[in-house]
Amino acid sequence: MAEPVVRIPDAKVALSTASVYPESTATAFEIAARLGYDGVEVMVWTDPVSQDIEALRRLSDYHQVPILAVHAPCLLITQRVWSTDPWIKLQRARAAAEKLGASTVVVHPPFRWQRQYARDFVSGMWRMADETDVRFAVENMYPWRYRDREMLAYAPDWDVTKDDYRHFTIDLSHSATSRVDAMHMVDRMGDRLGHVHLADGRGSAKDEHLVPGRGTQPCAELLERLALTGFDGHVVIEVNTRRAMSSAEREADLAEALAFTRLHLASALKVPRR
Repeated sequence: MAEPVVRIPDAKVALSTASVYPESTATAFEIAARLGYDGVEVMVWTDPVSQDIEALRRLSDYHQVPILAVHAPCLLITQRVWSTDPWIKLQRARAAAEKLGASTVVVHPPFRWQRQYARDFVSGMWRMADETDVRFAVENMYPWRYRDREMLAYAPDWDVTKDDYRHFTIDLSHSATSRVDAMHMVDRMGDRLGHVHLADGRGSAKDEHLVPGRGTQPCAELLERLALTGFDGHVVIEVNTRRAMSSAEREADLAEALAFTRLHLASALKVPRR
């Protein structure tokens, strides 16, 4: 006879500060504390607080919510945040992570028009990884689509598994937009999967970032696999709540996402009865 037991992995569940947009970085800390998240991932973008290490430290201390990861300013709207030089951006992201006690820096592959940066990106990632204990986890992206046209906007590739990086981030909204099999991508990442952006999608050309369980991506399956394999990275809720009609509706979405994640990280295993 065997009885089911529950094993919960060491992975912590964090809230991306991007999940409260258009609310502020400070609001993300408040919500994370109120709902019981294990920490936050700071998206460094146009909110001045997100760029200010001391302000972030004060928020973390006040709310007793640790900063587990820093997302480097890689978006189109952050091209001038922390310098226009992409390598300086990454150096500042690493310094922020080290000072704030975060274990991971999330980074996107370069835009194709950043030619020199793209040419040196893979070797540069290894060089920077060798200089710190902070993980640089390179995130899968997607082709840009408009009607029947497709533009390859990232280099060396939006599918980061085609290149050699020490650590990866899997983003399930991005896998939906790129219309690839997310679990096959996870297989290719193997034990270099160090970070997860949990969101859902339906395969739209737009990067949807739905609450997990509201799209077609294998969110539950991925979480259950992470539990069974003893994943020790972070699972970050990175969802789009811009259409929420009120603060209460936004918070309800983020509570649902947290409950979904904790439920599926608790894996039932069969063990012999003593």
